[in-house]
Amino acid sequence: MMRLFTIWFFTCITVLSVSAQSEDSEREWTLQECVKVALDNNLNVRRGFYNVENFKVGLTQSKMAFLPSLNAGSSYGQNFGRALNPVTNLYINRNSTAINIQANSSITLFNGLRLQNSFRQSQRDYEASEKDLEKTKNDVTINVVTLYVNVIFNQELYGNANYQLNSSQQQLERIKKQVAAGGLPKGDELNQEAQVATNEANLINQENALNFSLLQLKQAMQLPGSTPMKVQVPDLQLEDLILEGSPEEAYELALKNMPEIKSALLKVESAELALKASKGGLYPRLSLNGSAASNYSSASDIPRTMVTGFAPSSTPVGLVNVLGTPYDVYGFEPVTSVISEGYNKRDQLNDNLFKQVNLSLSIPIFNGWQSRANVQRAAINKEMADITARETKNGLRQTIETAYNDALAASKSYSSSLKQVNAREEAYRMSKQRFEFGAINYFEYQISENDLFRAKSDLARAKYNFIFRKKVLDFYQGKPIDY
Repeated sequence: MMRLFTIWFFTCITVLSVSAQSEDSEREWTLQECVKVALDNNLNVRRGFYNVENFKVGLTQSKMAFLPSLNAGSSYGQNFGRALNPVTNLYINRNSTAINIQANSSITLFNGLRLQNSFRQSQRDYEASEKDLEKTKNDVTINVVTLYVNVIFNQELYGNANYQLNSSQQQLERIKKQVAAGGLPKGDELNQEAQVATNEANLINQENALNFSLLQLKQAMQLPGSTPMKVQVPDLQLEDLILEGSPEEAYELALKNMPEIKSALLKVESAELALKASKGGLYPRLSLNGSAASNYSSASDIPRTMVTGFAPSSTPVGLVNVLGTPYDVYGFEPVTSVISEGYNKRDQLNDNLFKQVNLSLSIPIFNGWQSRANVQRAAINKEMADITARETKNGLRQTIETAYNDALAASKSYSSSLKQVNAREEAYRMSKQRFEFGAINYFEYQISENDLFRAKSDLARAKYNFIFRKKVLDFYQGKPIDY
């Protein structure tokens, strides 16, 4: 029974595994699914995420800089032989234990608004890092869209090559029958066999191109090359060829939507605030400081006493002669009482407690030109940020104009290719009929068939080139990818 159960168990596992692989191989990936997987797996996106977290830490730190600083410390030591008593500040020659406790706090009251400007700068840097992360995601998305369109383009070329091969094979069968019946020369059969071989080689080339484009898409999604994948082919309608607006309108929309523009402008603001913060180093700094400290030494750990009154002494302090008779003279001595058995740690720490509060004013006069150099560097960085922002805007304008012109050209190419395919299909249909009836020779028929194949390939290229160009243009205008 155990053996039968084991066989049944592994049989079920094998069947389920094969079934799961079959489902994966039959699954069609949409563009949205491909983009999502690529964003989840892309390492640059992850790096951008941690870059945002890093700037978030900096923002929190700049916010906490407004609060007072507080530090505490203590020390413990054993002294052997001659050492300084920290309580009495006298040297002693005995083994002792010393304890020191201290705490200090400080708050900046004014430093030329350096803290305020640094905090605002950290806010801009954090927001810019978020936009940079969004830009990284957009780059990944555009790359996946490009590769996705390339796959479906190669799929259609592969379908066309397969159709041409089937058509040439069927035609070869007809020619063989006509040659056997004496209706056509043997040369037509040999030429058709050569055409079939050519179409087979073309099909293999298109299959290789399709497999390579699928591999590139999987690599962009960080998936193993062995992952089975089919992509969903979008349905392109003729009305989709309409381009709305002008390049200028598309550029204005892109300025409002593209994260790289927002990031560049935020970095300009950050550079301006950094310049203001660096100028704060030229102003005086006013701070409020406070500290407290105490110490203990076992060398001062002696009983504590207090004078409570006087009483006659028990020992005479001298003699006095009264009428020839000597008498002892007694004085008075103080009477003390013990308050505690020892001067313990708590008593010493309480008695030795030292507190201090002070205002500190620091006026920069000359410090090796450091503050001035910081201001000059901040001013240069601000100018560089302005240049980067202008470059980003110019680059976006050029990209929009190129994308618009490419989309417009692709739209015209698609319309022209569609008309050409319709004409070539009709011409091929007529040539096929005339060839079968012997009205034209084999070469004329073959030329018609090859022209149709090239027209269909051009149509597929124009069709999916337009899909990509329009998608890029729509993407820059903030429209979602819905294919």
